[in-house]
Amino acid sequence: MKFTYHGMRQARIPSGLHGRLLLPCLLGMGSWSAASATTVTSMDAASPVEVVITGATQKTGSYAERNSGSATRLDLSLRETPQSVSVLTRERLDDFHLSSVNEALAGTTGVTVEKVESDRIYYTARGYDITNFQYDGLGIPFVFGNVYGDLDTALYGRIDIVRGANGLMSPTGNPSATVNFIRKRPTNALRASAALTLGSWNTRRIDADISSSLNDSNTVAGRVVLAHQEGDSYLSRYQPSKDVAYGVLEFRPDAQNRISIGNVYQRSAGKGGMWGALPLYFSDGSPVNFDVSASTSAGWSRWVTDTQQTFIDYTHDFSGDWQTRFAYSDNTVSTDGRLLYVYGTPDRRSGSGLFSYPSLYDAHNHQQLLDWTISGNFMLAGRRHDLAAGVSWSRSVLDDLSHYGRGIGTPMPLQTVLDGSYPMPAFDTSTDGSHYLDKRQTLYAVSRFNLRDDLKWLLGWNTTHAESNGMAYGVSQNKSATRSTPYTGLVYDLTPHWSAYASYTGIFTPQNQTDISGRMLAPLLGKAGEAGIKGELLDKRLQVSAAVFSIRQDNAAEQAGMIANRTYYRGIDTLSRGVELELNGQLSSNLQLSAGYTWMQLENPDGSEAKTYLPRQLIRAAASYRVSAVPGLRVGAGINWQSAIWRDQGGGVVTRQSSYARVDAMLHYDLDERTSLTFNLSNLGNQKYLTSLYWSQAYYGAPRHASVTLNWRY
Repeated sequence: MKFTYHGMRQARIPSGLHGRLLLPCLLGMGSWSAASATTVTSMDAASPVEVVITGATQKTGSYAERNSGSATRLDLSLRETPQSVSVLTRERLDDFHLSSVNEALAGTTGVTVEKVESDRIYYTARGYDITNFQYDGLGIPFVFGNVYGDLDTALYGRIDIVRGANGLMSPTGNPSATVNFIRKRPTNALRASAALTLGSWNTRRIDADISSSLNDSNTVAGRVVLAHQEGDSYLSRYQPSKDVAYGVLEFRPDAQNRISIGNVYQRSAGKGGMWGALPLYFSDGSPVNFDVSASTSAGWSRWVTDTQQTFIDYTHDFSGDWQTRFAYSDNTVSTDGRLLYVYGTPDRRSGSGLFSYPSLYDAHNHQQLLDWTISGNFMLAGRRHDLAAGVSWSRSVLDDLSHYGRGIGTPMPLQTVLDGSYPMPAFDTSTDGSHYLDKRQTLYAVSRFNLRDDLKWLLGWNTTHAESNGMAYGVSQNKSATRSTPYTGLVYDLTPHWSAYASYTGIFTPQNQTDISGRMLAPLLGKAGEAGIKGELLDKRLQVSAAVFSIRQDNAAEQAGMIANRTYYRGIDTLSRGVELELNGQLSSNLQLSAGYTWMQLENPDGSEAKTYLPRQLIRAAASYRVSAVPGLRVGAGINWQSAIWRDQGGGVVTRQSSYARVDAMLHYDLDERTSLTFNLSNLGNQKYLTSLYWSQAYYGAPRHASVTLNWRY
């Protein structure tokens, strides 16, 4: 999908035309067109109907969000939630031009983004892989434990990151974190915005967002979000592009019923992308030191990922503060790759010692998810308490096929590797692949008991049955398991502004990673505990939290090597302990701040360090300041710092990445009430660093780069 920006002129539009303007946009999106909804207040038919859209996730002008249900299924303030929750608001995403999920999560407290390749990403928190991405609270773990392509943030009003095991919101209790993407929702009033961005390496981007009611009675509203980005890259031969289209309709025929229907489509296409990455040392054990632009891709390499999500959400409000919600999502991720993997260890003088592994790779993953929840409050012992209970079901089918190219094992001089001149072979040597089905059924319940005015007790559990059937590269994947995991948490109000909390949960996660023989690893088991304090200060505009955590995890998947084109894993037992400090919100009328610090220990059962490729300390911070002396001017800065990491490559060779800080800067100026300019400068100090040591290969992060965005809003 491509479209051209022709500019917009400010105009006053009669209210009756709002729907007639937006409806063609929704209908014109063809096969991907869809919708989603929110909350409406209705009057009788003889009167005009006023639609009040809740949860529309509009920009609030703040780096803090007070409430979130992403941890407990109950709409609680962050201070009332006995778990660590960070929120990336729309304001912060826009200020620092965080148009990529990778960029957004890289600036989040406690999260690392492991860029192992140009188009494949892992995420970690508290020492473990993040495998749960949810959309409006609905999702299942990644099939491969990672994400393909460059996911865009244009369609989200905010992003909630719940650190620690989150069995109440997902079928399993992964102890790292759960990322919940809250989609933008329609507004009743006409709102529109557009943005044009020009950046380094010939990067060009355009965004458009329009929302309005669609009928005169205001019982139907819609929203459309579009984005297109293309350009070159600092990496040789790499030309990434992506297209995003999101449509949502929201129906509220009366005050009790709400129906949302929506569709998301994204294509990420990378010409010249890497499969694997750079060798990190020479045959004599000395480290390599390539240019930042170095890449192992061939000139003919490409990797395309198509993502489609269709969702339906129905909510009914009963009398007496009870509500039921039915949600269904149909998700498809398809990848198509023509790739070159380079393996071996180069000789420093001759450049020999590297070999080729070309392959075509196609994968198709179709997921179906159902979730039904009932929630409300009840009276017991003279006090009002909260309850949520429900059932979820998911089905995931994976088909992938590898077409191996001729010339596997052909020697490649280092110069050929770096210049991308390896010729494209015929891909007809042999084929292999997978076809298997994963199913999960979960029963869950959580209640918050109001023991006293200053003491709340959360008690929950879920029971999950998981089964897999099929074959993966010639190995049977038939297995099943059932497990119940508990959750409990206490919140005690120390003062009207400060609370202390503690929580505990069990961990049960079926794993899709395979070992060296190709068999799926047994389920991950463990337990996680957390305690801390939270505060709401400055009239609740500033949120402060401090947490300590301890996680015991058995049989956790760790990447152990590669056979042919397949990554294999091993299960390890680990103990993670640490401290997290976080501050978010408004320090003054002019100053917004979001800052977090993480310290972590990660050990094997014998006390030795585990996963040394993960940093033990992190600082994530971003701030913006409105300059009173210059109306319309805001300046900002961000810093992402991590401590040193290292990886034992075997044979006495250790690859190290020293600690580093990436500093970003922002300048925003309002030209008038509707238009503004934003200038962003990333990696101000031009730091040279490896993006990850998660694998035995790696590549370098982006050097200093800049962008300027022209924003318009109605």
